[in-house]
Amino acid sequence: MSRTKKVLLFVILLLAIGIYNGVYQDISLEELKTDYTNEHSKFIDVDGFLVHYREEGKGFPIVLIHGTASSLHTWDDWTRELTSKYRVIRMDLPAFGLTGPNKTGDYTIQSYVHFLNRFVQEVKLDSFHLAGSSLGGNIAWNFTANHPDKVEKLILVDASGLPTGKPQPSVFKMAKTPILSDLLLHLTPRFFIEKNMKEVYADESKITDELITRYHKMALREGNRQAFVDRARIDFTANEYQSVEKLKGIKHTTLLIWGAQDAWIPLANGNKMDSLLPNSKLEVLENSGHVPMEENPKESLKLLIDFLEAF
Repeated sequence: MSRTKKVLLFVILLLAIGIYNGVYQDISLEELKTDYTNEHSKFIDVDGFLVHYREEGKGFPIVLIHGTASSLHTWDDWTRELTSKYRVIRMDLPAFGLTGPNKTGDYTIQSYVHFLNRFVQEVKLDSFHLAGSSLGGNIAWNFTANHPDKVEKLILVDASGLPTGKPQPSVFKMAKTPILSDLLLHLTPRFFIEKNMKEVYADESKITDELITRYHKMALREGNRQAFVDRARIDFTANEYQSVEKLKGIKHTTLLIWGAQDAWIPLANGNKMDSLLPNSKLEVLENSGHVPMEENPKESLKLLIDFLEAF
């Protein structure tokens, strides 16, 4: 079956489900707060919009940045352990989680780097370890290149920022296509979220109902679906020369954690980043997909702790 026919069938299926279940309404921030905030949750004004973040533990700070369509909850397992030795700060990026869309609609990497710089200023961080997954990894290494004095050690988990040589995941293609993006704005059925999660996990048995529900509800947060479409329509085609030169210039001790079965950003990208970064070490988790900190938290966390505790 051709790709065009597959897309058409997928659209018909979405329409059928939408007609059967009705339109999926946005969920208000106040409603989501009930299930997805806790005693560590705070909201801070960064350039005119409220950012949901959590700050836990004591010690040297480590900032954790999630990826596309995710939220700070992706770091829950890591955070539980890290707080015994570190001050852990994580936030919902603009366009995602409880933070929701920004007013400008600018979701370029440059905008995210600016946001991160303003955020760490607001929470009064001068120096910290910085970890990022996927889009968060892209933000992390660009931030480190721009603000080298602020970052102590850099951790990149299946980070984006280099060309993959692969077609974009279906969710991004859908967001870029006018008719399909309209469907995404009004339908977004639960099975669609589950389908995408199966693309980023190597072991589907680890995808729980609770996990799917969280991702689904975060996608339905008021304004997030439009923000996702806006971000997807930005030309994220990596300028390979500029990215290569920027990565070569990062002198920080860097840990790369990569899932060998990552279907979105292949291990080849991890090998390429490792070859470009002057002081990096690549650790590969054979049984992981795109989100090893979520799919295999114990194994990935051990790699992180060993790295942080090494001189």
